[in-house]
Amino acid sequence: MRPAPALERHCAAGPSWRCAADGEPFPCAAWRSLPLDDHLRGALLAGFTLFLRPAIRDLRGRPEGPTPPQVVRRFLWFLPLTDEEARATALRYR
Repeated sequence: MRPAPALERHCAAGPSWRCAADGEPFPCAAWRSLPLDDHLRGALLAGFTLFLRPAIRDLRGRPEGPTPPQVVRRFLWFLPLTDEEARATALRYR
């Protein structure tokens, strides 16, 4: 998935998973404010699931860090996941 030019600066990597452009937890407000339709959800799902395993690895266990299910909900904000679904997804990706 290639982001729109306005989003290219809004990227992140481990171990902090903070946006390079604004310092917010990634994915930042710039990503979260995109108008979503089924096509974009599919593209986001394909792209953002690639971040789950490394993000869970990097963030779990940090005193201030999120739990694995919270990481899943953070990176897949565009899906209506229940707590149980987020836990099951986290177990699959950790």
